[in-house]
Amino acid sequence: MSTLGIIGSGNIGAAVARLAVAADIDVVIANSRGPESLTDLVDELGPHARAGTVEEAAHAGEVVVLSIPATAYSTLPDGLLGGRTVLDTGNYYPSRDGRIPELDSGQYNQTQLNQTHLPDAALVKAFNNILAHHIPQLARLSGAPDRSTLPIASDDPDALAVAADLIDRLGFDILDAGSVSETWRFEPESAAYTQIYLADPTVPLKTYTSAPAAPVSKDTLRAALASATPVDVAGRTY
Repeated sequence: MSTLGIIGSGNIGAAVARLAVAADIDVVIANSRGPESLTDLVDELGPHARAGTVEEAAHAGEVVVLSIPATAYSTLPDGLLGGRTVLDTGNYYPSRDGRIPELDSGQYNQTQLNQTHLPDAALVKAFNNILAHHIPQLARLSGAPDRSTLPIASDDPDALAVAADLIDRLGFDILDAGSVSETWRFEPESAAYTQIYLADPTVPLKTYTSAPAAPVSKDTLRAALASATPVDVAGRTY
């Protein structure tokens, strides 16, 4: 892969962009506010990065990282990501997104609902279960003994392989967590969500955004996914 499109310049999108340029991957990054709002970030990222429109980021390469709020998926233009492998980093947070009946009822998990909005894209759930500041802390070269593992899931085997190769270049091992129907196992409140990467898993929730990380092995992640139990999404308040 020579170019990665990133739609969404928030914490996760920016963290992935930093790893990409460090791996000599060109990045076209976009947000809803327009390229002019990304000047500082692109200057920081250096010559491998440029700001673009959402359409330019969507068409920059075969893989697009989509890091936007849950309610924004339905606003994307029809066909925008057709034929692309899309790394879906999103989570459902009612405090930000409001209540989404299809998720609260259990009709869909979030990635399944996102796929209904992007029927021509191959979605791979990735980077949704790790805090943004832990991404650079835990990224390691391939073969490092303290390399961390991230779960990914997709209904498309080819997209899964493409995503796995990219995430390896970015600094993480991957664990195939199954189909999109299984992504609840590493969504918010699950055993494999964010807390598993904390150096001290007992720290209060309010300190998560500054707490240091510790490596997570493939065996540790596999056990967490296996032990996960379904979450009451309708009862989620944050």
